[in-house]
This record gives sequence, structure tokens and C-alpha cells, in this order.
Amino acid sequence: MALHLDAHAFEQLVTDELDRLPDDMVDGLENVVFVVEDRPEDGSLDLLGLYDGVALTERDRYGFGEMPDRIVLYREPLLAISADEAELRDQVHVTLVHEIGHYYGIDDERLHELGWA
Repeated sequence: MALHLDAHAFEQLVTDELDRLPDDMVDGLENVVFVVEDRPEDGSLDLLGLYDGVALTERDRYGFGEMPDRIVLYREPLLAISADEAELRDQVHVTLVHEIGHYYGIDDERLHELGWA
């Protein structure tokens, strides 16, 4: 059975997991917002997170006034695959690392090799 957590409690859990990430991973993030949404636009439960932006390795110029990149975590899909809060924390952690990896220009294949997929 899937875990149930309201939006506020889920957002707090995501914040807690962000705080647990290594400083050297998050210190390099610039102009990035973290967002929690219930589901992806297509309504599916297949996608746990999304990096919406231009990876550092793809940027030729980036300046003042740019819209922030977004890292989105999808609450309902993450809850659907988690049996308990410990598993949810693990899934949120992996999803955060995975999407932050995309910010740094790491593709899905390499993230799988590193165990972050």
C-alpha cells in the first residue's frame, strides 16, 4: 500500500532531504528553485522528478534576468512507490541527486552508472 503524506508534510520532508545533501553538491547551484507538484502534467505516476532548465555544460551565456531553472519533485509518484517514510526519504534523496546531476550536465546513462537513477 502506498504511503500517504499531505502536501505540507511532503514539502518539509523534501526540505529536510535537501539540507542533508553534501555542501559541495548544493553550493554550486545558482538561480535554481525547488518545486513540489502533485503529478507531472500528463497526470502519470511514472515520473518522480524533473530538471527544467539549461545544464551548466550547455550554457554559452547566462546572465542577470534569466528565469530560474527548476527542479521539480512529484509528490504522488514518490508516495506511490514508497512503503514507509524511510523509503520515501531514500527516494526523495535519490531523485534530488538525480535532478541536480542534470543541472551539472550529467546525463541519465551516467547517473544510472553512478547508481543515482
